[in-house]
Amino acid sequence: MPTVLILGAAGRIGRSLALAFARAGWRTLAVARRPLPQELAGVEALRLDALQVDELVAAAAGASVVVNALNAPYHRWDELALPLARAAQAVALRLGALLMLPGNVYSFGRELPAVLKPDTPEAGNTPKARLRIEMEAGMAATPGLDSVVIRAGDFFGGSGTGSWFDLAVTSRLHRGRVVYPGRTDVAHAWAYLPDLAQAFVAVAGRRAQLKGHRRLHFEGHTLTGAQLTEALATACRRPLRTAGLPWGLIRLASPLVPSWRAILEMRYLWERPHRLDGLALQALAGPLPATPLHEALAAALAPAGQPPGAKAQPSRFSSRPAS
Repeated sequence: MPTVLILGAAGRIGRSLALAFARAGWRTLAVARRPLPQELAGVEALRLDALQVDELVAAAAGASVVVNALNAPYHRWDELALPLARAAQAVALRLGALLMLPGNVYSFGRELPAVLKPDTPEAGNTPKARLRIEMEAGMAATPGLDSVVIRAGDFFGGSGTGSWFDLAVTSRLHRGRVVYPGRTDVAHAWAYLPDLAQAFVAVAGRRAQLKGHRRLHFEGHTLTGAQLTEALATACRRPLRTAGLPWGLIRLASPLVPSWRAILEMRYLWERPHRLDGLALQALAGPLPATPLHEALAAALAPAGQPPGAKAQPSRFSSRPAS
């Protein structure tokens, strides 16, 4: 039985990854500092700190894959992102394991092009772009480390909260509104987490082919705000109208609220049309699961108490915009 070590398994993407690997027959070791959710009952929990390299190496002996699903809060990236990444690199290197990292589009900078390929030039012209570039460069530059980054758009689906989809877009569905952060005619990349997690499992199964460092893109769903609103209306079986995010209020409060300041830095992602080219990922892993959009949206709404046609619970976005 192959073994995978997932760092940050209690987080949103970590949960989806742990569930997907376990269902695929992998022995799944899940590192988290808080109890795992009930859905991961078949996963082996390791109550260790992600910076405890020696302890992690001892507990995960025999693991052939390490997934760095650690995600510091937006406003603490400067402090935590690189130390956590370096610890994950050290663990994977000592285990002789493939290191996998869920990537995003930040590393392409403010002027990101409309089509993003694995070899699209990066641009470190935002704070988070510079951090992501340094994280991935550290993986590529570590002698003897095999690693792969799978980049994806904004998450939706899976269990937990903390994404733009939960905290903004669907936060007012109970009032018949979609809160969209940008222009509704601009294309934006999205990733349905259960599908993305299965892509990770498929790539991990090719571990023997993956030497050195590689970047892959998960295509997911590319939608304008208008298309997303229409699809959500279909999933909810009710008409919806689009409202904007209160960027003026966020800007005014950002000097006092670090998480809002971090959100403001990412506004450009809603102003630049972009999609991810997934051909390289498909060439390596073969056909991947692609849940139809309306089905994925209905599933994404259900865990938050928003099954299609049901009255949703109010969101706390107005008081806690980011985790």
